[in-house]
Amino acid sequence: MADPKGFLKTTERELPPRRPVSVRLMDWKEVYEQGDAAVLKRQAGRCMDCGVPFCHQGCPLGNLIPEWNDLVWRDEGRQAIERLHSTNNFPEFTGRLCPAPCESSCVLSINQPAVTIKQVEVSIIDQAFASGWVQPQPPGRLTGKTVAVVGSGPAGLAAAQQLTRAGHTVAVFERDDRIGGLLRYGIPDFKMEKKHLELRLAQMTAEGTRFRAGVNIGVDITWDALRTRYDAVVIATGALVPRDLPIPGRDLPGVHFAMEYLVQQNRAGAGDTVEAQIDAAGKHVVVLGGGDTGADCIGTAHRQLAASVTNLAIGRQPGEDRPDHQPWPMSPTLFEVSSAHEEGGTRQFLASTVEFLANEVGEVRAIRVAETEYMDGRRVPRAGSEREIPADLVLLALGFTGPESQELSHQLGLPFDERGAVGRDGDYQTSHEGIFVAGDAGRGQSLIVWAIAEGRAAAAAVDRFLEGDTQLPSPVTPTARPFSL
Repeated sequence: MADPKGFLKTTERELPPRRPVSVRLMDWKEVYEQGDAAVLKRQAGRCMDCGVPFCHQGCPLGNLIPEWNDLVWRDEGRQAIERLHSTNNFPEFTGRLCPAPCESSCVLSINQPAVTIKQVEVSIIDQAFASGWVQPQPPGRLTGKTVAVVGSGPAGLAAAQQLTRAGHTVAVFERDDRIGGLLRYGIPDFKMEKKHLELRLAQMTAEGTRFRAGVNIGVDITWDALRTRYDAVVIATGALVPRDLPIPGRDLPGVHFAMEYLVQQNRAGAGDTVEAQIDAAGKHVVVLGGGDTGADCIGTAHRQLAASVTNLAIGRQPGEDRPDHQPWPMSPTLFEVSSAHEEGGTRQFLASTVEFLANEVGEVRAIRVAETEYMDGRRVPRAGSEREIPADLVLLALGFTGPESQELSHQLGLPFDERGAVGRDGDYQTSHEGIFVAGDAGRGQSLIVWAIAEGRAAAAAVDRFLEGDTQLPSPVTPTARPFSL
């Protein structure tokens, strides 16, 4: 284990400080300052190397957390990244973007704050890139088999890297003009600067993965034609259909889905000219939805110099302590203050949006909200509690309902389950032989760590389909989605 008395000597979590709010609102760089090596080593030393490490259960990738905590404590950074990469293709992504269910499962968190697992993870990969330890791993031989991966988010990239290293010729298709999916267009730069994505794509290109940006499968190439050209196809298109709010005034100018707003800012940050960009400058902004996407909108609006930012959530405010119905080692629902919330604005809970109100020129000027009450398990507006909140820009961050299904359904006849996800069996294969699905497209909206885990597992299933056997690891088995309902 790491320091045998570390958890006794150090009982508090220590994280790198965030840059001052007044400073970070002036740019789009990541909010955290460089961590102190001594603090990191001290935190890694708190890991108890438990006989049953429940952090493994909390992590869908099965990361060998006690092992690389020990190696960090011993200053064995090169061995630590080898151990980390053995289960996780992209720790630079998860270390910045994953909500860390492993920390909720940390045994130490029963009576102390959990080990700072996520911070140790990101420090390992950052040191590895800086030290030149992350090198291409091209296959020793080629199988002669070809695989098309549709979608270049974390699930698609993980599947592609695994299959390339297994010796298959892999092409990744992305309909956007740049590779990366939501990692590129969706995640604000203040959460993850795109230089980390570029470093990983450079490694994958050197390994032999081929990237085809600006190709919309189902439009530029039919799904049938793609399946004919390749020995196997992996659908990793994500779950990008946003959940709407069909109430009066929804079509007013100034009411937008969150991803419209975030993607435009990502493009502007990349140096593109964005025509008629949605801009919060000088506006009263209301963000509907209390999740990560909502927080991303809040941080973006602050950097665009909004006049005010209000975040509304329909449900109750979570507590600050683990609730009784979510005991350890479950991942609890807790009240959290992200970096974006720290930067300003107000948060209101139990707020049901009833109507969007227009000004004299037909643009949104306010929203009418009511207090939420619970009736027969449903959340409904309480009669007589309506009030108005000024709003020049409203952003809907209400989650996603599933993958875009039109071409998949019409061209392939693929069935979808009751949640809108693509039907698949226990080997990630759809009702069409040789067509597989991984990540949110088959699972529904989920965490980045699940996307990478499913990409790795789907790659093992594809390799087995093509070769009859596989040496690729398969960290998770999916819940099979029915082919007919």
